[in-house]
Amino acid sequence: MKPTPKPSLHRHDRSVSFASSPLLASKTPLWRSKLILIAFGLAFVGLAARAAYVQVIHQDFYQRQGEIRFARTLEIPATRGRLLDRNDQILATNVPAFSVWAIPEDINESLKEHPEKLDALARILNMRVADLQQKLAQEDRLFVWLRRQLDSTAQASIQDLKLNGLHIRNESRRQYPEGETAATITGLLNSDGKGIEGLEMTFNADLSGKDGSRRVIKDRMGRVVEDVGEQVPPTNGRDVRLTIDNKIQFFAYQKLKEAVQENKAKGGSIVILDVQTNEVLALVNYDAHQGSVMRNRAVADSFEPGSVMKPLTIALALENRLVTPSTTFQTAPGYITITGAKITDSHAHGVLSVEQIVQKSSNVGTVKIAQRIPYADMWGFYSAIGLGQKPTLPFSGVVGGRLRPYKSWHPVEQATMSYGYGLSVSLFQLAQAYNTLANDGEMTAPHLIKTDQPAAKQRVISIANARAVRHMLHLATGSEGTAPKAQTEGYTVGGKTGTTHKQEGRGYAAKKYRSTFVGMAPIDMPRIVVAVTIDEPSNGKYFGGDVAAPVFSQTVGATLRLMGVMPDRNIKPQIAINAVEESI
Repeated sequence: MKPTPKPSLHRHDRSVSFASSPLLASKTPLWRSKLILIAFGLAFVGLAARAAYVQVIHQDFYQRQGEIRFARTLEIPATRGRLLDRNDQILATNVPAFSVWAIPEDINESLKEHPEKLDALARILNMRVADLQQKLAQEDRLFVWLRRQLDSTAQASIQDLKLNGLHIRNESRRQYPEGETAATITGLLNSDGKGIEGLEMTFNADLSGKDGSRRVIKDRMGRVVEDVGEQVPPTNGRDVRLTIDNKIQFFAYQKLKEAVQENKAKGGSIVILDVQTNEVLALVNYDAHQGSVMRNRAVADSFEPGSVMKPLTIALALENRLVTPSTTFQTAPGYITITGAKITDSHAHGVLSVEQIVQKSSNVGTVKIAQRIPYADMWGFYSAIGLGQKPTLPFSGVVGGRLRPYKSWHPVEQATMSYGYGLSVSLFQLAQAYNTLANDGEMTAPHLIKTDQPAAKQRVISIANARAVRHMLHLATGSEGTAPKAQTEGYTVGGKTGTTHKQEGRGYAAKKYRSTFVGMAPIDMPRIVVAVTIDEPSNGKYFGGDVAAPVFSQTVGATLRLMGVMPDRNIKPQIAINAVEESI
């Protein structure tokens, strides 16, 4: 038996075997090969053109689009500076807080699966469900604030909800430890941390500092995966130190509030100045209408001051050597008529010395003194002590009051201005003017921001005349004066009352008053000046000696004790039963 022949492995034999395949036996058209090569070539050219378009021609656009989607500049917030009182007690500072924002589309999808979490979220955010739903209905937006500046204690509750699209941003919240006591000084911030009232607004740039930044790459889940470039550190805001003493501010606020409520008044203000340093120790406001709680009425409201102007008019007459403290004037029959206008006293006093004119608060006597003063001199003196001029205080809305040019004055206008009608001032301006008397005749501008720079001084009346007027103010607080209720146990005081009818339309309201008292203590070497005004007392009393003077008394005693000023007299307040009523 012959063996089976083995297949031939020669090259020639393989070729014959492959050629027998029907697929290879058919000829491929040449045009098809060329078409495939052309297609590949065109595709390559297209890819190259697209690459050049993306990476060369429109490189900036696509790089920008990539950065928009993945690159972020994260803000590194600066720490806002604090507001401090003269003893470095905090009036405004920062505490940890957080804000909540959402991506509406994402959170709504999550709430569809867990609808019970909507009520829980609204409760944590202290919002109505309807209000929360309204915010989340903005599905065309990628960012919606739900609540700003929340207490950090609620942060864990938010995180426990585990809702997609709900995000937390750690921030800080402004806190005011003194609350409403110093609210009109400190002011407040808006939800973006910008000052919008008070010193927070005035010193916003200094307090804010400058935020830093870091450039990062985020993934599609919003997680930071890489830092890009150098980090810019923040510059924290600087602290602002005030001359205010928070203890004095608190006490004065409490006494003012009690007086406003007791007298059923609209509101009131107190200004306390340190005579030696010309610093503002307290700037207090209380408004019975809470909607006006941020209004700094002590510097922003002007009014006709009334009889508190009389000592200032007489100080000028003394300086011009037109009268002496013992010069007498006939004030009978209790009124005087000037160009048809009748000016009256509350009582017919007869002959009064200049000292007694202040003590009894005689309109007639003051007018007769003022008639000896040239208009230009009177205007110049009033201007020199700060009337008609805006005080140099770091607040918006500070008023300068109204003091008309003397060339337009008429005799009756000079007469009424001498006892406090026909011009307007703020309470701070009155305190500043009386500070001139307390400073032995030197005018200085009180300041609110702590500084080591000495205050500029200008002498406007002599030391002797300033002290003579202070003695008259002391008489006014005695048992025969208009303000015995201003007396303070342990300290000698001096001051002047002012009671004015409030303007209404083109005239004056018959039963609407402003009660004012401005004074100083101790009287021989004054350490403080205190100005008090109560707006529209309506509980039966309205004279400055009855309404404002007691507040002065309480405030002076507490302030001097807090300052460590030794008592200069051991007396109990002496309240005269038949105290003289001032002319209004």
